[in-house]
Amino acid sequence: MPTTLDQFLVPIVFAIFALAIGVLVWGYRRAKPFGKLGKLAWLQSVVLMAPWLLYFVLFSFGLSISLPAVLVLLLVSGGIYIYLGRQMREEGQAELLRQKAAQRLQDLANGTDKTTVLGDSTANTNLEETSPIPPEDLAIIKGIFSIDSFFATETIAYQEGAIFKGNLRTEAEDAFGKLSGKLKELMGEKYRLFLVEGSEDRPVVVILPSTNDPQPSTLAQKNLAVVLLVATIVTTLEASAALLGFDLVDNWQRVGETVPLAIAVGIILLAHELGHLWQAKKWGVRLSWPFFLPNWQIGSFGAITRFESLLPSRNALFDVAIAGPAVGGLVSLLFLIVGLSLSGGNNLFQLPVQFLQGSLLVGTLAKLILGSALKSSVISIHPLTVLGWLGLVINALNLLPAGQLDGGRIVQAIYGRKVARRTTIATLVILGAVSLFNPANPIPLYWAIVVLFLQRQLERPSLNELTEPDDTRAGLGLLALLLMLLTLIPFSPNWALRLGIGG
Repeated sequence: MPTTLDQFLVPIVFAIFALAIGVLVWGYRRAKPFGKLGKLAWLQSVVLMAPWLLYFVLFSFGLSISLPAVLVLLLVSGGIYIYLGRQMREEGQAELLRQKAAQRLQDLANGTDKTTVLGDSTANTNLEETSPIPPEDLAIIKGIFSIDSFFATETIAYQEGAIFKGNLRTEAEDAFGKLSGKLKELMGEKYRLFLVEGSEDRPVVVILPSTNDPQPSTLAQKNLAVVLLVATIVTTLEASAALLGFDLVDNWQRVGETVPLAIAVGIILLAHELGHLWQAKKWGVRLSWPFFLPNWQIGSFGAITRFESLLPSRNALFDVAIAGPAVGGLVSLLFLIVGLSLSGGNNLFQLPVQFLQGSLLVGTLAKLILGSALKSSVISIHPLTVLGWLGLVINALNLLPAGQLDGGRIVQAIYGRKVARRTTIATLVILGAVSLFNPANPIPLYWAIVVLFLQRQLERPSLNELTEPDDTRAGLGLLALLLMLLTLIPFSPNWALRLGIGG
């Protein structure tokens, strides 16, 4: 007879499956009007979702799929995704040439084929009366536009700068390089140029003064970061004591016993932040001090880090965002595998085997390494196993696709701001639903509060918001999100028994 957990999980899996099918049907209907280019983009979505759908369908029927088979599926789907991406680029270049030719013919027919645009004669003359940009600066800025980069046709006052509407005449990356280079040559660091998608789903250029750049952390913010770091050290020591079976508050004299475990958790947190810093330095992006999130159950939920400079592109946003979970996750995975390899015998932790049913990823790795030992009711686990698992959970929670969490930034980089807003709302709804169905676990509610009050806003647009990350980055991002799900979703008891995890 199905257990309560089975009854809870199976409807969720089928709901996810139905939602995925609905998204694919909706995506095809939207892609069809764009011809071959749209259909190729839709096929990419199918290829990326296929392994997930297969896995969840098997999961709902209580069937298992081996880890090597999962890896083969991911490699095959990734290869097909990259091939389709190359086909899309070839088709996109052909389409761009057709559009440029058609626009040139229209310009010749209308008598507007000019080598420069938005000079004194073609600008919106009313703008000078309303624009926050001084007229002399505006006249210089208009000179950066040309027919081989961005053909500007209308100028609108916007905040402390201006929006220039028009037609993109070359690849977004090439146009951005030309425009930003000219602006810097003419105006130095006084203004910033953004190439973004406008309200009418057409590229626009936004010029804003550099005074709008993100500002460095204040002294008060740095002091808060230090206070949170100290609090995280305390909660990590307390969580380590709980793993060892005692309360640190009542047994401060035993604090030395908790230090090795706390250091291991600190290494995972440090690896995560160093991953972010590594890619930030590569892209010339400044990061704030990390604001750690202390937690009594597992020590810390990681840290909030904000950008203190503008991002040059969505590639930079992706690389900085994924580097933290990638490095922290690899360190955690190493701890887990080493811990499982050292488990058995007279290790410190004697835990029920059901403990390993709490994560699809951890349980599968435990089955591969420990084999038939998992059929007993109690198993001896090396402390590194638990620490590795905690590290995976910390990194997985930061990969939730919401707001300014690493997962939210990854989704924003790959799919854009509209999709990122939707995934943020969906994540909050799911966290709220899980909190209602499982009130004994405070973690989903905690993260819902963190996202809602601290992280729900998306990152500000990159300077070049139009150029999308390449296929390799998109594949890595989806792999990271898949591993996040595999880490956080538990086995159903019936499926765990079929796999031999528990007796």
